Amino acid sequence: MANVQQCCCNFGKEFKEFTLRGNILEMAIGIIIGTLFQNVVKSLVDDIITPPFGLIFDGVDFSNLTIKLPNFVRQDQPPVVIRYGLFLQQILHLVIMALALFCIVKFISRLHRIAAQNRELATENVPVQSNEPSEELKVLRDIRDLIAINKNITNSASAGSSSNLINL
Repeated sequence: MANVQQCCCNFGKEFKEFTLRGNILEMAIGIIIGTLFQNVVKSLVDDIITPPFGLIFDGVDFSNLTIKLPNFVRQDQPPVVIRYGLFLQQILHLVIMALALFCIVKFISRLHRIAAQNRELATENVPVQSNEPSEELKVLRDIRDLIAINKNITNSASAGSSSNLINL
C-alpha cells in the first residue's frame, strides 16, 4: 500500500513539474486564449459581418445557402445537401483570424526590432575605457610622489642631525 502511495506522490510531483514549466504553461494559456479569440471571430463573422452581406444579396442568409443534389442511387432517400454558405463563412473566419494573427506577429516583431535598436544604442553610448589614467589620477600620483620625496628629505635631514649629535 505504501508503495502505491509513493508511486502516486511521485507521479503527482512529476506531473506538477511538467505542467508548471514555462513553455507548457505558456502554450496552454495560448491555446485557451486562441480558442476564446476564435469564438469572438466566429460571432463577429456570423452575427455582424454576414448579415449585411445578406442584405446586399437580397436578404440571403449565408448559413442557409445550399445545393441540393438528388439521390440518384436511392430515390427514396433525401437529397444530398452541400452547404456552401457555411463553407463561405468558415473561409471568412479563416481570413479574419489570419489577418488578426498577422497583425499580432507584425506588432511583436516591431517590438523586438525596437528592443534590439535600444540595446544597440545602449552599447554604443557606453564609454570605452582606455588604459591611460585620467588627468586627475596623474595629478594625485604626482602629489603622492612629492609628499614621499618631501618625507624622505625630512627623514634624511633629521637622521643626519641626530647622527651629528652622536658623533659630537
